[in-house]
Amino acid sequence: MKTNLKSLLISTVWLSALISSGAGAQPIAKEPVATPDNAVMLTVFLKHDQSRPLSELRAQLAKQEFYKVFPPAGVEVVSWNITMGIGQVIVLRLPASRLSAVNLALENTAWGTYRTEFFPTYDFKEIAQAEQNKVRQAQ
Repeated sequence: MKTNLKSLLISTVWLSALISSGAGAQPIAKEPVATPDNAVMLTVFLKHDQSRPLSELRAQLAKQEFYKVFPPAGVEVVSWNITMGIGQVIVLRLPASRLSAVNLALENTAWGTYRTEFFPTYDFKEIAQAEQNKVRQAQ
């Protein structure tokens, strides 16, 4: 009797843990991942509103939850730099299907603090290095 009660208790605890962990639930759809076949790069200029002090701009970003929302899931930040006199220059790599998510994240959280500009880009580094190597080897 004691063994059956112990087995029942262990089974109940195990089943409860299994249910609470979500096992058997529908799988959650994962965000698309940037691959050579679907990736785009996007350079984003966030131009500062120079008529307002930085503390005011930061307060607005916090209120609009900029850093909570940007960049959206599935978007890789390649670089994020401050360019004096312009603002922030961010290069993103993302699956093309996430482009609207980037746009919405910025519209909802950056507008009012920044003027935005977007430029599709691509990584030219390997191509340039190959051309340099070809020219240098020919000398």
